[in-house]
Amino acid sequence: QVQLVESGGGLVQPGGSLRLSCAASGSISSINGMGWYRQPPGKEREFVATITWSTSTTVYADSVKGRFTISRHNAQNTVFLQMNSLNPEDTAVYYCNALVKPASSFLLRNYWGQGTQVTVSS
Repeated sequence: QVQLVESGGGLVQPGGSLRLSCAASGSISSINGMGWYRQPPGKEREFVATITWSTSTTVYADSVKGRFTISRHNAQNTVFLQMNSLNPEDTAVYYCNALVKPASSFLLRNYWGQGTQVTVSS
């Protein structure tokens, strides 16, 4: 079993910053990459950012480029999302995602966290 636990969400004023964390734990053989998705109220889940574990290659959604930064701590199996210059359109439930090879499998599997609420409002 592999678990993803997110933290760091909350209420912030427009222009403010938040830092999300997501820690992967359990029977992990290797991590291919981790990332963040979000689901705004009444909308579909959308991609935010991703980072590969071996090369730290990052990809961002156009809507967050220049404002959000994804990073990782390999030894702790943790990914971070630093969010700056937040605006009300960033309000959403943010989900951590990981592509992992569990110890019990030869195949990569996709895992999701439970989500953390980010609300940007004055």
